[in-house]
Amino acid sequence: MNTRTTDHRTPSPSFSPAPALPDGGQLCAPYAEAVLRHAGRDWLRLNVPGHAAAPGSDLAGLFGPRVTALDFPPLLDGIDLGPDTPLDTALALAAEAWGARRTWFLTNGASQGNQIASMVAPALGRTLVVQRSVHSSVIDGLVLSGLDAVFVQPSVDPEQGIAHGVTAADVAQALDRTPDTAAVYIVSPSYFGAVADVRAIADTAHAAGVPLIVDEAWGSHFGFHPGLPANALSAGADLVTSSTHKLAGSLTQSAMLHLAEGPFADLLEPLVDRAFRLVQSTSASALLTASLDLARRSLVTGAAATGGSIEAADRVRRAVRALGRFMVVSDGFHAFPDIVGADPLRVAIDTRAGGITGHEARRRLFRDHQIMVEVATDAAIVAVIGAGSAPDTDRFVEALHTLPAPLTTARAGVGCGTATGAEAAEAEAGMLRLPAPGATKLTAREAFLSPALVVAAQEAVGRISADTLAAYPPGIPNVLPGEVITAEAVRFLQRTAAAPNGHVRGALDLGVTRLRVVA
Repeated sequence: MNTRTTDHRTPSPSFSPAPALPDGGQLCAPYAEAVLRHAGRDWLRLNVPGHAAAPGSDLAGLFGPRVTALDFPPLLDGIDLGPDTPLDTALALAAEAWGARRTWFLTNGASQGNQIASMVAPALGRTLVVQRSVHSSVIDGLVLSGLDAVFVQPSVDPEQGIAHGVTAADVAQALDRTPDTAAVYIVSPSYFGAVADVRAIADTAHAAGVPLIVDEAWGSHFGFHPGLPANALSAGADLVTSSTHKLAGSLTQSAMLHLAEGPFADLLEPLVDRAFRLVQSTSASALLTASLDLARRSLVTGAAATGGSIEAADRVRRAVRALGRFMVVSDGFHAFPDIVGADPLRVAIDTRAGGITGHEARRRLFRDHQIMVEVATDAAIVAVIGAGSAPDTDRFVEALHTLPAPLTTARAGVGCGTATGAEAAEAEAGMLRLPAPGATKLTAREAFLSPALVVAAQEAVGRISADTLAAYPPGIPNVLPGEVITAEAVRFLQRTAAAPNGHVRGALDLGVTRLRVVA
């Protein structure tokens, strides 16, 4: 195991102390309030954005004049330009709320945070020990950084066809065979709400002399209510990506990146700051940034509302269990040693137990009941309840149980009608299981930048992929650049693409009939 003893705690004099926090503390939203005050003045706007907040524009007509009035460019005196600005204060409040040394606001989603984290890792070593079921943006980061990767395979639920997490023992084994490790990179919670033992994994990484990076995109709300799991920073993680828009209430595409006050902070802080400036838009949205400020205030001050959201999710699970047709996926989490908890705001329902695939259930809920759920797989749907929201759970439960059961499944013993067309073909084909990854032959960057050619999908089997291919959602790559393409992976991706609402990120065409391979 890597036991390097380099002292990473050299002070970084280029960074000034955080501004003093306002008297109201977490009750304030300094950036959002400053933008609102700025919008309330009588401006003649002869700058970008080009809509100039004109009240008669199509944008104002569709979204309302308040939206365009608040849409300011960056670098405004008294907002984000100058000493101790409202933006500086908002960032300091966010760091305090999540228990970070420093926080960065992101306007290109948690994907931007994952790319930043991957880009700074080469300063620590040449190889990333990384959970194989990370989001595709982490693989994009490997392409950007050029790092080698040693993958730690997650546990897989064969009944549900979903990947969970990794254990500290899994990570320790990978570290033992990787002497030049830069960092350990894991995901917690998973797309289905499974929480890893971040504390044990952090201890394992630190014992090897390397930091732990956690993609906590789906856990931005953790730690803000006693009924929620602790967040990754409090469990010892060093750098954490937080997709604040997912369940914490900020606008889509807004997120945060948190740096812990730990043994690697002094080394990582200037590196992260430089990488942030490299990938952050020079026209960062004031609306997205303000929404992050407001989401932080809502989380800190809204514990009672978050408790109501947890109770709403619990009501759905209790109703599903009582009615008996479907099953709650998290009820089986205890069988997996890598899972130590579950996000109560994620409601994953095993629909095949009730005679209908997850894809078809999602399609019918959307089409017939105007209900949107987050994701569907072959076996399940996942509904999410944002922290502080209070949805009509009775409507969801009723709609779920009025869905037809066109499939006859041995597990459920249900046969309400005869399957036809795509449903019959899907039933005959059986459970859509996650494919095992092919062998790694090149780094992600080497494969991505190599001369490549496009071939028919069946001809690609046995060749090295030049692209990342990920069934979406959840966006976990099934094929990586540098991995050998298997027949199993091709079948999985093509069936995913053919399913209702199915999509494969990185595919050259909707049906995944052609693939890009290393020449």
